[in-house]
Amino acid sequence: LVLFRDDEDTFKILIATDIHLGYLEKDPVRGNDTFVTFNEILDHAQKNEVDFVLLGGDLFHENKPSRKTVHSCLESLRKYCMGDRPVQFEILSDQAVNFNYSKFPWVNYQDENLNISIPVFSIHGNHDDPTGADALCALDILSCAGLLNHFGRSSSVEKIDISPILLRKGRTKIALYGLGAIPDERLYRMFVNKQVTMLRPKEDEDSWFNLFVIHQNRSKHGATNYIPEQFLDDFINLVVWGHEHECKIAPSQNEQQCFYVSQPGSSVVTSLSPGEAVKKHIGLLHVKGKKMKMQKIALETVRTFYMEDIVLADHPDLFNPDNPKVTQAIQAFCMEKVEWMLDNAERERLGNPRQPGKPLIRLRVDYTGGFEPFSVHRFSQKYMDRVANPKDIIHFFRHREQKEKNDSDLNFGKLVSRPASEGMTLRVEDLVKQYFQTAEKKVQLSLLTERGMGEAVQEFVDKEEKDAIEELVKFQLEKTQRFLKERRTDAEEEKIDEEVRKFRESRKKNAEEEDEEVREAMTRARAHRSEDTVLVAASSDEEVMDTGMKGTGDSDDGLPVTLSRGRGRARGRGRGARGQNSTTGSSRRGRGSTSQESAASSRTYKPVSVPAKNMSIVDGRPSICP
Repeated sequence: LVLFRDDEDTFKILIATDIHLGYLEKDPVRGNDTFVTFNEILDHAQKNEVDFVLLGGDLFHENKPSRKTVHSCLESLRKYCMGDRPVQFEILSDQAVNFNYSKFPWVNYQDENLNISIPVFSIHGNHDDPTGADALCALDILSCAGLLNHFGRSSSVEKIDISPILLRKGRTKIALYGLGAIPDERLYRMFVNKQVTMLRPKEDEDSWFNLFVIHQNRSKHGATNYIPEQFLDDFINLVVWGHEHECKIAPSQNEQQCFYVSQPGSSVVTSLSPGEAVKKHIGLLHVKGKKMKMQKIALETVRTFYMEDIVLADHPDLFNPDNPKVTQAIQAFCMEKVEWMLDNAERERLGNPRQPGKPLIRLRVDYTGGFEPFSVHRFSQKYMDRVANPKDIIHFFRHREQKEKNDSDLNFGKLVSRPASEGMTLRVEDLVKQYFQTAEKKVQLSLLTERGMGEAVQEFVDKEEKDAIEELVKFQLEKTQRFLKERRTDAEEEKIDEEVRKFRESRKKNAEEEDEEVREAMTRARAHRSEDTVLVAASSDEEVMDTGMKGTGDSDDGLPVTLSRGRGRARGRGRGARGQNSTTGSSRRGRGSTSQESAASSRTYKPVSVPAKNMSIVDGRPSICP
């Protein structure tokens, strides 16, 4: 990290992640927060005359965003990213490889039908990842419209080859690598098995500034439910890490791998946790040759969020659980804390008129030690007109004492996440797994696995795959039946149960095979949904045809038939004309890109496998960074 003057060789890149457009869009107070902040981010890009905007995933909060959300996003991109200002850098790599999932496999600013002044490059996150039978996501809509360049997609579960977008401005060259969100456990396993390869250009490989954008868990949520930084190649210069919402945008160096990591964090508060209370920033990255500097830009339109913790047991002089009026004393103490946070929020807002009026306030109260909570609902009523989250101001929790494990009792309290103070996110698949692990024997799974069922439930909840669970049950049932037939198991209940148990345990040990089962079941669910759509459409067409035939029979002069044919011919000509224009435009674009295509074809790559020393997390051998 060094200081240098910007010139014709300097890239200026605006970096942001986890914008979550559409979060709480129906909330009367916070509904427009994400759209306002997105406009501020793009306004910074325009005022700073950046070369391009780089987004690290989760541009949308929902996998299937609403029409309002998509419309607002298109409106902002069109307003700030289209214009006559020329783009000052060129792309040297084969764009057909970089954007191979697009119907228009070239960067949007080189499309002669579009007038792009600020290109936007983005990978997808876990919220807006490709789903459905056609594996499309919301970013693909923006890409098709020519307003965004979606890169970093990988559909293979056996091997991932990350091919960079090669950019050049003057004498500065950037190799931009991207990897959209993949389930952490699967990607962890692929790194360990050396199934992830980052390709490097053969020519002058040491002259490139290598920038990698990733959207995965950075903090450890489980044994394999994150991606250790040591897994990444050590030739990388800077990693932009999405998915984590706490803002740590100042690049920090990994002492073992020697690259820098920047974690921009989210631009909107999506959970009332300590990490979200950190001031929100975006970054303006300057790259010249192999040197870089990161300029922090504070976001002014983000709603203020203040958070405090109270442990009642730490104030024995104020609160005595044996006092009959202790609850009133606790409530009065909490009101003082809330008023103090509101005063701080108001002082901060006076210096920034662009900040939303009502702040977010969170007071977490640990009432361990014989105390009783007061009514949160009545407490919230006092602040309905002063805070943006009146229903969530107070959160009571207490630390649970360790008890002897009793498998016969299913305590749903154990399944609820740890206290919010630990900032833990509870996932659907984890909840399913915990449920069956703590359930009594008679409701334990005997045919399905907890992992497979958890994945199916997640698809059902997050991706609205209504047939996911049913198809998984059918698929695993059919597979078990084939196994029993091949083993020619005797028709005795005990022997059948024993064979099924062995078969289930073998599947649990083979994680890759189990992942393949879930993917196959999800594919069948999507195909089933597609068939339903086709049937509904076909039945609708039949109804229309029946209506037309009835009209013909009832008519004496045949006039309705004549009118119907006339409308049909007109529509056919209209579509044909548009199709011809589209074809002509495509041909012009093809001729215009001949020189760049030839330049791209002359550039070759050599694969660089992940070094063996990067495979082990516990490998603590020190390395000296140059």
